[in-house]
Amino acid sequence: MASNNAWNKIFNDLKIGEHDFSKAPFVLSAKQIKVSCQNFKDTSDKEPRILCKQDSREDRPQIFKDNNLFILPKHNGSYYIIQGEGYVDIPEITSPIISYKSKLDFDLKSSCAGDSEMQHLDYAFANSLIRTFMGDDSLVLTIRGRKYTPNFTFRTNGYTLPVSSVQTEVDAGYEGRHSVVLIEAKNANTKNTIIRQLYYPFRQWTEVTRKTVHPVFFEKRNINKEDVFYIWQYKFSDPNDYDSIVLVKSNRYRIIK
Repeated sequence: MASNNAWNKIFNDLKIGEHDFSKAPFVLSAKQIKVSCQNFKDTSDKEPRILCKQDSREDRPQIFKDNNLFILPKHNGSYYIIQGEGYVDIPEITSPIISYKSKLDFDLKSSCAGDSEMQHLDYAFANSLIRTFMGDDSLVLTIRGRKYTPNFTFRTNGYTLPVSSVQTEVDAGYEGRHSVVLIEAKNANTKNTIIRQLYYPFRQWTEVTRKTVHPVFFEKRNINKEDVFYIWQYKFSDPNDYDSIVLVKSNRYRIIK
């Protein structure tokens, strides 16, 4: 969770509590954070990147929770503090586990080493599970790692906000003949996530490719000593509206070798 001590000092120094969030978000710079927190000793209490990483509702500092706030990047080194709901619940998948027969005719030995999110996602894709879930055999891996967004504007909680050159990262992006699939992968039982992790890459690659972009959330869980792969497909019913996120479909699978 982001540091309560650091954020309490930032709010006090910049008088954020006196800001009228009904009119506009509060714009905060990384430089202001560093100045306010310069006397803290721990990196987690003074590093803007760490303090502004609030990927779940629970990750927010208490002052954000008490005032119904969340944070979004505006520009590289600049942030919006916004009042309202910025997160989406990840619903539990209770439908039966689907037994999926791998399209490979050999075992992937290298996939047994480690336990990372990307490793599990690569394993699922290598076995063609992602293609099968999306119903698109043409998907190939084309996007990975950090990129910077083009300029775009979006709406959220009554605000219209410009964004420019914000760093984004997807765990994997797959392009097919007519669409792009962007995947945010986790390796835990995630209850909710900040919509930004799906929305900013969605807007970025919609601008770049002009193809239909499908945001997808992915998890590997262990159930009764068995690896089970959970997949949720989302869409934004209004591409310009951050809050228009809708669940399209979800399933969970065991991969049969």
